[in-house]
Amino acid sequence: MTYLLLITGLLILLIGGKILVDGASAIAARLGLSAGLIGLTVVAFGTSAPELLVSVTAALKGSSDIAIGNVVGSNISNITLVLGTTALIYPILITRPILKMDYTFTLITSVVFLLLSWNGIISLAEGILLVLLLVGVNMYFFKKIERIEIDTAESSQLKWKSPIIAVTMILVGIAGLYFGSELFVDNGVIIAGTHGISERIVGVTVIAIGTSLPELATSVMAALKKETDIAIGNILGSNIMNVLCIIGITAIVKPIDVSPLFIYNDYLWMIGFTLLIFPLMRINWHISRISGGILLLGYGVYLYLLL
Repeated sequence: MTYLLLITGLLILLIGGKILVDGASAIAARLGLSAGLIGLTVVAFGTSAPELLVSVTAALKGSSDIAIGNVVGSNISNITLVLGTTALIYPILITRPILKMDYTFTLITSVVFLLLSWNGIISLAEGILLVLLLVGVNMYFFKKIERIEIDTAESSQLKWKSPIIAVTMILVGIAGLYFGSELFVDNGVIIAGTHGISERIVGVTVIAIGTSLPELATSVMAALKKETDIAIGNILGSNIMNVLCIIGITAIVKPIDVSPLFIYNDYLWMIGFTLLIFPLMRINWHISRISGGILLLGYGVYLYLLL
């Protein structure tokens, strides 16, 4: 029954996030934002909403290991599982802006995350710092990104929803995220206690993989359409959002204790995998199917040593 409730919580989380994104996108389109700009803002935040609600809920319930494990595990699975699976479907084209901006900021935020965690706690002040960095990074991205033309067809499709329907969808989505995160975290903790598994391991595996499903689905669909720039941008952007937004907001709500096991193990795997993808991206400016296989193998090794 516990596993069923865990899966139910995850499904409610994912559906709630999708409804929230659709409603918010419709409002944004009515306000005159382009479809591309909506993708960079509303949709990017929406795919990270499950991680945010799970980490905040876990922190408030005193399960700091799940709050941290959710983010560290999501970042690891994004780089290995999601990126590796996407590359196996279709090789990912790497452009200089992706390497210069997206990758560089992903690496920097991962190192900053480690440094802030080094004393065993991410405090309120450090949470505020991370959120301010998030604002600064987004401002930098917007200045560097060329003007996005309005996709008339897509914008029209978003605008058809009435404001009342769009607002209702937003409220329903928020409710889904709240109740889904409660079910997901509570039953994850129960499973850990029942089987004698630490909350850290549950956080970096079951919880992290579950909340990474939106990124996996988005990237796989992009790969099937051969729009690999969207796939790599989604993965790296999500890792930046996970640290700056999710850890930042969670620490503002409640300071997060960080176990030494994270600092001397999982954080190093996260940074190590981030460093690994640099040479893989520079080889012919593609992440090939072979490179995708290497990333998936690396994830398998990590899980084997972890479990």
